[in-house]
Amino acid sequence: MIMLDKRHNPQPYWNPLFAGLSLGVVLLATFLATGHGLGATGFTTRLTAWIGMHIAPAATLANDYLGGMVEDGHPMSAWITWQVIGVALGALISAWFAHRVKIQMDGKTILGGSKRPMTALFGGLLAGFGARVAAGCTSGLGLSGAATLSLAGFAFLGAFFAVGLAVSRLIKSGAPS
Repeated sequence: MIMLDKRHNPQPYWNPLFAGLSLGVVLLATFLATGHGLGATGFTTRLTAWIGMHIAPAATLANDYLGGMVEDGHPMSAWITWQVIGVALGALISAWFAHRVKIQMDGKTILGGSKRPMTALFGGLLAGFGARVAAGCTSGLGLSGAATLSLAGFAFLGAFFAVGLAVSRLIKSGAPS
């Protein structure tokens, strides 16, 4: 576990209104600079295509879904790859300067301590699969879709929050008190 020196108190989180407005400015700047909105799941698909080219190139090229991403030979050179790397590095740097770098396992009482990594992995795989089926993740479909006034973006956000609330209630109602 990585812990910070106890003498350094973490800085408070941003005001939610200011954070939301800042996210809107970043989204607008992304549209203006790249012609694309924010997104993340395209990176994992391109990473899969890149790995596939090293493990089974013929099968990857023949795949209708992954083959188109490797025709130029460089699936990792897409804008979304560098966006995701930048977001990850930016988050790490921000957390470091705010004295919030710490590795911990949340959810021990609700989801069972030793089962937590597998539960998180399974949930992440389901979320990733759902994002690919929906043609976008929460940032791509929700934020960028809503920013362009897409009906699909608003429908997704409504469904996302409704399902999240329902699952949260189910998990918490079955948790020991």
